[in-house]
Amino acid sequence: MSQSPSRKQILLKRHRRNKRIGLLVGLLLLIGIGVLVAWWLPLLLAVLAWVAHEAWFADHLFYSPADDYQYRFPADTEQPKVRLDNGRLVLEQPLELSGDETLILALRIRSGWLGRFIDPFIELSGGEHLDRQAFERGVDGLRYLNLSGQAQALADGQLQLRGRFCRMQGDPVLSVFRQPDVRRQRVMVIAPHADDAELAAFGLYSQAAESWIVTLTAGEIEAEHYQQMGLGKAEAARLKGRLRAWDSIAVPRWAGVAQEHCVQLGYFCLQLATMKAEPERAVASREAELTDIRPFRQLNPFPLPADADGQPTWNNLLADLRMLLLKARPEVIVLPHPMLDPHPDHICAQEAVLEALQGLAWQPTTLLGYANHLHDNDRWPMGDSGTGIALPPSFDPAYTLQPYCLPLSGQQQCDKAMSLGMMHDLQPRMPFKRRLRRLIQRLLAARAISPWGENEFFRKAVRRHELFWFIKHK
Repeated sequence: MSQSPSRKQILLKRHRRNKRIGLLVGLLLLIGIGVLVAWWLPLLLAVLAWVAHEAWFADHLFYSPADDYQYRFPADTEQPKVRLDNGRLVLEQPLELSGDETLILALRIRSGWLGRFIDPFIELSGGEHLDRQAFERGVDGLRYLNLSGQAQALADGQLQLRGRFCRMQGDPVLSVFRQPDVRRQRVMVIAPHADDAELAAFGLYSQAAESWIVTLTAGEIEAEHYQQMGLGKAEAARLKGRLRAWDSIAVPRWAGVAQEHCVQLGYFCLQLATMKAEPERAVASREAELTDIRPFRQLNPFPLPADADGQPTWNNLLADLRMLLLKARPEVIVLPHPMLDPHPDHICAQEAVLEALQGLAWQPTTLLGYANHLHDNDRWPMGDSGTGIALPPSFDPAYTLQPYCLPLSGQQQCDKAMSLGMMHDLQPRMPFKRRLRRLIQRLLAARAISPWGENEFFRKAVRRHELFWFIKHK
């Protein structure tokens, strides 16, 4: 059954079409220069153009840096008056803060000329730790800084904001979200693939009173790394699935999650949407030549409904989830956000949980959404490892979003990085082209390489913040 393309697929298609047109125009221009000026000049210009592309134009950014982010927060959001006084953020009236609030500052940011070549950022000082939050090169619009974890400095009038390669304009607007500490509750993290729970919520689930990690798929496809070891395509996919199934069960133990709370459902990667379209039909793996999910469920601590026949069907997935929800009785469920994360398995994971909850005797009080991927910006969170996470691009003011931010200490960031390092899918070396691009960007665009690992997710995920969004809250 054919599926309509996602918004991200449409944006990628448009980007690639525009890129092909640009290459054709550039090629014709180079041929003209070679004919009219000198034969060797097009070769030199082509190399320089390629280096410039890799340094400054290789990001997948599907909007203009001059576009305003458009957020709509809940109508009752607390917004105390603030002003910038020579870079110091000053509260107009005293504000009582406990330190656990999510604090978001909206302000206009305009890039300087160097900010078109080096990522512009706002530096935050005055608190216990210096922070910086980066934005798009050439930024010229409304953006949202994350001040979570800076409550004491803000209340004391010591919080300093300094633009580097950019400047701040207009009147800032502070939004204060006073929220319960979900770490004191039973938490279930829904991971479409092994490593999604760690990328999004390691800091949260490692501190929760009780945590469950439920991974929906084996993540067996795209096993070229194992094919290079001499394995056939199907054999490599099966090995990758077994390894990632092991990761999904074993790695949460690093955070202290009980082994009996780690469950791998073993459904096949990128097949959830097809399963959902025909709930009773078994949908085989794309690459592993399997129609039975049980080989990837052997490490589970207890039997599940779908173990009876091993069929990869949507109805079996719902039955598994219903049993787990009744057994764990989570007060908080953490799952992909339906509006922000475009990955098809992530969208279906969220839909499966909501469908499984319908009519169930147990209902959670809180649903928290996360986004490990974005429609519009493949580099977000922008900036370096260890820095804060500003809010992602959002251009639909019709949709109300309420952030929930959890600050992470240096030790918690280190533990999170180690958990990612244990994940087999993040261990292979990047292709040579990506390594070369990263070197060029380090030399020409001043982009730092994460000290935790080569994979891009070490830069994206090991940060001062973990950012979630309330989907449901009582």
